[in-house]
Amino acid sequence: MYRALTEAEVVEYARALPGLFTGAVPLLSREIGDGNLNMVFQVSEDGGEGRSVIIKQALPYIRVIGESWPMTLDRARIECEVLQIENEYDPGRVPQVYHYDTDLALFIMEDLSEYMIMRRALISRQQFPNFPRHIGRFLARTLFLSSDYALESGVKKKLVGRYINPELCKLTEDVIFTDPYCDSTRNNYHALIEEEALSLRHDEELKLEVAKLKVQFLTQAQSLVHGDLHTGSIMVTDTDTRVIDPEFAFYGPMGFDIGAVIGNLLLNHAAHIGHTREPLQRAEYQQYLLETIRGIWNCFEEEFRALWKTRNLEPSVNMDGYLDYLLISILQDTAGFAGCKMIRRVVGIAHVTDLDSIENEQLRADAEKLAIANARKLIITRAQILTINDLVGMIINS
Repeated sequence: MYRALTEAEVVEYARALPGLFTGAVPLLSREIGDGNLNMVFQVSEDGGEGRSVIIKQALPYIRVIGESWPMTLDRARIECEVLQIENEYDPGRVPQVYHYDTDLALFIMEDLSEYMIMRRALISRQQFPNFPRHIGRFLARTLFLSSDYALESGVKKKLVGRYINPELCKLTEDVIFTDPYCDSTRNNYHALIEEEALSLRHDEELKLEVAKLKVQFLTQAQSLVHGDLHTGSIMVTDTDTRVIDPEFAFYGPMGFDIGAVIGNLLLNHAAHIGHTREPLQRAEYQQYLLETIRGIWNCFEEEFRALWKTRNLEPSVNMDGYLDYLLISILQDTAGFAGCKMIRRVVGIAHVTDLDSIENEQLRADAEKLAIANARKLIITRAQILTINDLVGMIINS
């Protein structure tokens, strides 16, 4: 029977699982979740030197809103299974899963407390030279190996059905592709950018392109995508990168995940208008972010091309020109989805700390206006993008 566990109940639950803890040391529990949907607990052996795990439990509603917005518990199964699939495709790039409980809609996984949430690290201008290679390879392997190019048709179609994820997809459809462009009660934006927010509702050129991207999201089941791959779902150290939280996973367009990563890097790029006041220092870090975007795509393309040579099962596409066509289409989709992700984080229901933590209200507004301008440019002109240099070259700096 489902029930939301308390910190004390989580300890007893973990203690009762054979092989998880030794039983010789008392266990401590604390609720560490700061997300919009779930309860997240850290359970560890007292003293700080023993084993520690993370227990994540889905709630039957959206946590940030409350019981007025019900939500499926099946997302816990999807997240748990997708983590295991991603670990097969790119071993070690996601936390290891130890246990799943259907009735309680929870699973237990590796504790990554020694890692930093990437979003927070970027706000303080930290740099991660291994990140482009790690995330580029992860994107290439998870997207290619779950696609029709690497899977037999029947196998892939069964996976599409298993990870249909209608409720969380509907949430994405609404908050990313619909709400920002209409008078939605869920929209939430700074008073100093009201003119820009309202103009989105009357920008027919932009709305047409967003409609095209929404239809792609609705209909293009290319690969098993993470579905919410922002910098708050990426954890880093100086040498390693881990991806967490694939509860929004479903079969969708390849460019959606890549666009989510790039869009969030560009939100951080804009946010340094407020976080880094020294012009040269700001310009240097913004350039680092643009080079990171360039590196992600280059590493993605290199790994994707390598997989194409060794793992492609679809004979009809083995002809000159098709792979180049496919990669350009993914890049253009990436630009469009990145722009949609950026706009929704400025005027929609859920924002990002990068922008919201800017204390000076005028500087925050300036950063948000820059983010909207770059997002619109990516969406409107994405058909002109043929290389990653084209994408990076159109970004306006502060």
